[in-house]
Amino acid sequence: MSSGVAARRDAKKLVRSPSGLRMVPEHRAFGSPFGLEEPQWVPDKECPRCMQCDAKFDFITRKHHCRRCGKCFCDRCCSQKVPLRRMCFVDPVRQCAECALVSHREAEFYDKQLKVLLSGATFLVTFGDSEKPETMVCRLSNNQRCLILDGDSHHEIEIAHVCTVQILTEGFTPGGSTRATGMFLQYTVPGAEAATQLRLMAGEDANGSKRQAAAWLVAMHKATKLLYESRDQ
Repeated sequence: MSSGVAARRDAKKLVRSPSGLRMVPEHRAFGSPFGLEEPQWVPDKECPRCMQCDAKFDFITRKHHCRRCGKCFCDRCCSQKVPLRRMCFVDPVRQCAECALVSHREAEFYDKQLKVLLSGATFLVTFGDSEKPETMVCRLSNNQRCLILDGDSHHEIEIAHVCTVQILTEGFTPGGSTRATGMFLQYTVPGAEAATQLRLMAGEDANGSKRQAAAWLVAMHKATKLLYESRDQ
């Protein structure tokens, strides 16, 4: 990919919506696959009462819209201002209690797991029916749109084309715990009839790369949940 194309993909612009300032991709097609669209606000005339506590709105009890779900609440039920990175808001925005809880949980992904995915990890990678794995570094692209695999060969897989992700684990015992050891992934290729398969396995070396690979797989598992939520929106 040329530097010019890469620059266009990463270009962003500041826009103002009724909900607040957002830093969004200049071209919508290059937005993060984990992102969410702003909801349509419930019209004021359709919500004479708080949609949580049923308080009647008047000059004293004012109505507020949750920036995540778009529903209408009183100040008591919609008082929290929480970061909402999946909608690219620059500042924390007003959210109802239920949505604020979800946004707080997602903040962990952006503060921790996303950094792990961007840093990458080393895996033994097997494509399709090949019996010979290749040692490759797998990471998420800076614009969060592609999985990039680098080794003797180079591959880029668009996140939007991923259709199946299964985390492989080992060490399960009754009352025990499991450890992520690999990932099975299926993705579509434009023009191909069948999905392409990919398998990543953590190596068996004694240094920290295996722990890094396990952390990357856990982060990818959480990213997959966000991806499915975005598609179901």
